[in-house]
Amino acid sequence: MAQINKPDDYFNTVTWTGNGSKITTGLRPDLIWYKARDVSDYAGVVNAIIGDDYYLQTYSTDAETYYSGLLVSDSTGFTPSSIFTTNSYVAWNWLAGGTGASNTDGSITSTVSANTTNGFSIVSWTGTGDGTPASSGTLGHGLGSAPKMIIVKNRTDATNWPVYHAGNTSAPETEIIYLNLTNATADDNNFWNDTAPSSSVFTVAGDNSVNGSGDNMIAYCFAEKKGFSKFGSYTGNGNADGTFVYTGFKPSFVMHKRTDTTNNWIMQDNKRVGYNADNRILKANLNDAEQSVHEMDFVSNGFKIRTTGLGSNASGGTYIYMAFAENPLVGTNNIPATAR
Repeated sequence: MAQINKPDDYFNTVTWTGNGSKITTGLRPDLIWYKARDVSDYAGVVNAIIGDDYYLQTYSTDAETYYSGLLVSDSTGFTPSSIFTTNSYVAWNWLAGGTGASNTDGSITSTVSANTTNGFSIVSWTGTGDGTPASSGTLGHGLGSAPKMIIVKNRTDATNWPVYHAGNTSAPETEIIYLNLTNATADDNNFWNDTAPSSSVFTVAGDNSVNGSGDNMIAYCFAEKKGFSKFGSYTGNGNADGTFVYTGFKPSFVMHKRTDTTNNWIMQDNKRVGYNADNRILKANLNDAEQSVHEMDFVSNGFKIRTTGLGSNASGGTYIYMAFAENPLVGTNNIPATAR
């Protein structure tokens, strides 16, 4: 397995103020997840398979929208459209495998843009479901190891964003939770057909939001890579000296969500101010502005909760998270992973 010594060659965060200039990421941004920081607007994703002119809003059920030249990407970054005015923005960028190739590993042929080194792929397909678990199918994801997290959206219809997460209860393949909602996890076999992903495929059942008949579908798949990414769960303790979560690296990005009751998807990174006691939050399921709320410290080998807030640290509350590295504790990059 290839060792990732420089995580920001595969995932990174950039901030900018809208002025039409190119934003350098240092990687080809096959997935750009962008968000306005100082206004309640502009929260969406674009990807290399579908192209620069189409976006989906992570906080909304809306179908895919066309906007010419929204975020025009190249091998080292992207150029935002003039629609991104003088406000402040952030973008989280992942390297996949470019515009993708046909994949026939599953019962449904897909187009897959995959990077097996960092464990990230984009999967596009035409849905085959009829609204029942019996109409399930499988899709190749191209990663070579089972995804720990899968985010799906129906591009054609107005639907929620179903999420599979390996830390979501002891049987995550039976559960459904949504990126655009605050809902608690729920048992429902009409999404993953109670079937865990394998090293080559994942399963979608008949619900319109994961496999709408004749609809254009998209999925973002994340496998775990030592020293680069971690997908897990933790239990809150209700104390300002909160739970410590070991990731094996100093995080550059963490998104977490309470699963036993309703709450938001909270996003933090190391670039929006980016030091402990001021790691500001955005919410994936809302289009509101950045908040000067401190939920956690990023430390050399994980993250430490620093709040009694119910969204991050309710006593006995259960939470899932995805985390990506700034510096690994493994590898040969010789950069010390120090807390700030």
